[in-house]
Amino acid sequence: MEKILVQRELCDGCLDCEHACNSIHNTSRIKILEYDSSYYPIICQQCEDAPCEKICPTEAMGSTKVDSDKCISCGLCSMVCPFGAINLVEKTAEKCDQCIDREEGPACIKACSKRAISKVDLEKLKADKQEKYVAKLSGKPTKPGKNSVISIITGRNKS
Repeated sequence: MEKILVQRELCDGCLDCEHACNSIHNTSRIKILEYDSSYYPIICQQCEDAPCEKICPTEAMGSTKVDSDKCISCGLCSMVCPFGAINLVEKTAEKCDQCIDREEGPACIKACSKRAISKVDLEKLKADKQEKYVAKLSGKPTKPGKNSVISIITGRNKS
């Protein structure tokens, strides 16, 4: 599963991502907040067991998308979102859908000049972190080869 990842330490607060999202959706589904000279992105995490989806009385809310024809703008989804990533705009809920309808991919990623926003494969990210951790524990700072224990366990062959 791919998700949008924002590396907040790279974000300079330029808001280009917000402007790009707004130009596509007529509202920004990503928000950058400044706190103590650091920038923090607020974006839907597309939870697997999404509280917004569970609470929606009309089944308009999905973990990745909102059915605007069913949405009654009650705001319950916005209240239960642990990230504050759902907005009510013109009588419908809005949240990031990772621009699934756009061939070019998410507008926020294209607009970010600092490359602070990217789309990552969570399983690959997890496997990479596991490999680095095992290498650190074993005292071998290099990446494991294609016949290493970690490659055999995960079933991944490296070329």
